[in-house]
Amino acid sequence: MKLIKYLFVGIFFGIVMTKSEAISWFRIQEMFRFESFHMYGIIGTAVGLGVLIIAAIKNMGMKNIYGETIMIKDKDWSITRYLVGGTIFGLGWAMTGACPGPLFTLLGHGFWAILIVIASAVLGTYVYGVLRSKLPH
Repeated sequence: MKLIKYLFVGIFFGIVMTKSEAISWFRIQEMFRFESFHMYGIIGTAVGLGVLIIAAIKNMGMKNIYGETIMIKDKDWSITRYLVGGTIFGLGWAMTGACPGPLFTLLGHGFWAILIVIASAVLGTYVYGVLRSKLPH
């Protein structure tokens, strides 16, 4: 019963993804072809809110649900890792027409073929975990 709040957050997230058309293959293709600002606006809004929320967490000393102060470590801004990782992520996004966020929203809409993409994402994450110590970080 304690996990019901996560179900409601997930449902809300799915509604937002659907209503904003962030799950639309056509919107994603428009973005990759630089034909529309729609997806860039969604992503920009998310990044801007993320920056504000992280700043608030750091400056206000917010606590998590267990009462512990939230500590956010500074990032290592190694350009190579972000270029390689971003390129792989972007290629997968362009090929499938979906980034990880809306995958389960698409599944909830009954697009069963997205299970192949979900399985591939899980497999890719597993392979990264296995190879992580051998990769340049």
